[in-house]
Amino acid sequence: MEKVFLNNKLVDIDKAHISVTDSGFLYGAGLFETMRSYNGVVFCLKDHLDRLFFSADSLSINVTYDRKYISDAVYKLLKANKLTDARLRLTLTNGPMAEPDGQRKPTLLITAAELQPYPPEYYKNGVMVVLCPFRQNVSEPTYGHKTTSYFPRMIGLNWAHRLRAAEALWFTVDNRLAEGCISNVFLVKDSTLYTPPIRTPILAGVARETVFKIALDNSIEIIEKDLDINNLLEADEVFLTNVIMQILPVIKVEKHTVGNGKVGPMAKKLRQSFDEFIKDHCKESK
Repeated sequence: MEKVFLNNKLVDIDKAHISVTDSGFLYGAGLFETMRSYNGVVFCLKDHLDRLFFSADSLSINVTYDRKYISDAVYKLLKANKLTDARLRLTLTNGPMAEPDGQRKPTLLITAAELQPYPPEYYKNGVMVVLCPFRQNVSEPTYGHKTTSYFPRMIGLNWAHRLRAAEALWFTVDNRLAEGCISNVFLVKDSTLYTPPIRTPILAGVARETVFKIALDNSIEIIEKDLDINNLLEADEVFLTNVIMQILPVIKVEKHTVGNGKVGPMAKKLRQSFDEFIKDHCKESK
């Protein structure tokens, strides 16, 4: 029976229950992290927890657990489910609304399942993206944080899938390129990497930060700057990142062909480097 970690213990998935007054369930007052493990080691777990605790502090999400407690819980779950290469989700909410503010305990839920990678043809042939019809409001307090109020992103992603696209790219209300529904976006122009700055606002992706590290190690210039639709359409290459997809090359933006319509050399190089980076940082099973 598959196990999950709920609040303070491992339980069978069919016996895991949260309160009907949970603030995450009722109002989306929560945060989540999607993570991956390789060889039994969670990739960049510290970075995920740093982002979680930063967002919790910024959005007044009550956290009574410390980093060690959550880290230990993650590895207990992997061991209980006998997983080495896994996709994990950590969800933290502000807990049941029925409890007084001073006594309210957060809900911590961690799940893990065997990693199901993206189809190999996505990386061999590249994917198409579409321009999301919705816009990011730069004054929205939850933007830049991975909250459980994710329904707009799911609407955008489902809309893209209906158009046979892998992702939808969001722009801000003032027409600056932001991010994908579930990914960060990079452009390549004249062998230089460009990506929207965090202040756009966009999510500070763990895979995004990994690309910065790889670029630094390989003397690849990378520039954070405001980008618009013209920058997107004039790019030599476009690719998306998150910890599950790693480096996903884009060859079409709707009817527009990116570059020569084939997966570019920068995406190929970075994908190989990203894979090596994961293996190097996940050498030993905990």
